[in-house]
Amino acid sequence: MIRAILVDDEHLALKQMKKQLLKTSEVEIVASYSNATEVLKNMRSIPFDVIFLDIDMPGMSGLELADLILDWNKDILIVFVTAYRDYAVQAFELHSIDYLLKPILLDRLLKTIHRLQEELSIRSKGSVLIPTEQGPSFKITCFKEFTVYHETEQVKWKTAKVKELFAYFITYVQDSIHRDTLIDALWPEVEYKRAKILLHTTISYLRSLLDSLGYPNAIKFAQGSYSMQLDGLHSDAQQFEQYFSESPIVTVQTIAQCEKLLQTYTGDYLEVNGYEWAGAKANSLRQLLLHSLQNVADYFSSDSQPTKKQKYLQRLIAADPYSDYYTRQLIQFHINNGNRGEALRVFNELKDLIMEDLGITPDSLTMELFSSLLE
Repeated sequence: MIRAILVDDEHLALKQMKKQLLKTSEVEIVASYSNATEVLKNMRSIPFDVIFLDIDMPGMSGLELADLILDWNKDILIVFVTAYRDYAVQAFELHSIDYLLKPILLDRLLKTIHRLQEELSIRSKGSVLIPTEQGPSFKITCFKEFTVYHETEQVKWKTAKVKELFAYFITYVQDSIHRDTLIDALWPEVEYKRAKILLHTTISYLRSLLDSLGYPNAIKFAQGSYSMQLDGLHSDAQQFEQYFSESPIVTVQTIAQCEKLLQTYTGDYLEVNGYEWAGAKANSLRQLLLHSLQNVADYFSSDSQPTKKQKYLQRLIAADPYSDYYTRQLIQFHINNGNRGEALRVFNELKDLIMEDLGITPDSLTMELFSSLLE
């Protein structure tokens, strides 16, 4: 016998489900509930194999309840029940073994029962997985374009939104993120009810992917919020931010590490992907880049290491081409090295750029430095 829990906030629907299940003679109904709170309170003390779960319930929906149940026990089978056909295909993706449309027809229910029996039979014959001592590892590139490698193989995404959701979790990897925050970030133009379904479907796809890569239960759900817990992550942006946020003093002992990490900044954070929600993070890392480039440029002397000095001054201007301050430093560098022609070229490039793009002229300090070149 299949041990089942039934959940539906409508009394008549719950009664009809019981009636149809009893007709099959294959299911033992161990409990029935009218809301998610009761299920969460009692599910740990009741042995059951499957839960027949209404999707559209007040408060916590069936989709959200399924997340919590699977977080607790990923072996529980889910059969979603809904009166709305639009939910059906989406629900089927959410780690459910099947879905049923109301009113529930006996013939269709028997097919679900058969599917449940087959799955339980397969599981009873399955082998036990022995965990390895060291889990798999990820290598993640966030600068310029978001790419993910798992043990040298580039990860393939089921949909673009699954990739974007993973990027969001990586960006806020230490945080618990409310579902509405995720919806506003990834589906800002979609009607809320529809967006919740899209979120749950995308979460399901991502969970399945991580599970296949050796990270079961990596995404947690509690009190309306999601969090991702992964070991073995390697992110270029994470390493960059962690090191330079501590404002290391550039010395002969640290310069090699500084230069190595600065080389990883090949473009702005998720620049190619164009995720609007990543703008704040990109701006923060860009400011950290400018500060770090300035420190390294200051470390190198114009006399003993002019090539290095020029390199990092040029990188500062490439990162912030409208900056009078960074441009003046490069102009002064060329003046100090007796290269008046290069100094004039750098000035003219700034003047033409800001006039064309911003409609302004260089500031007074830059104009004074230019005038000194003409004397």
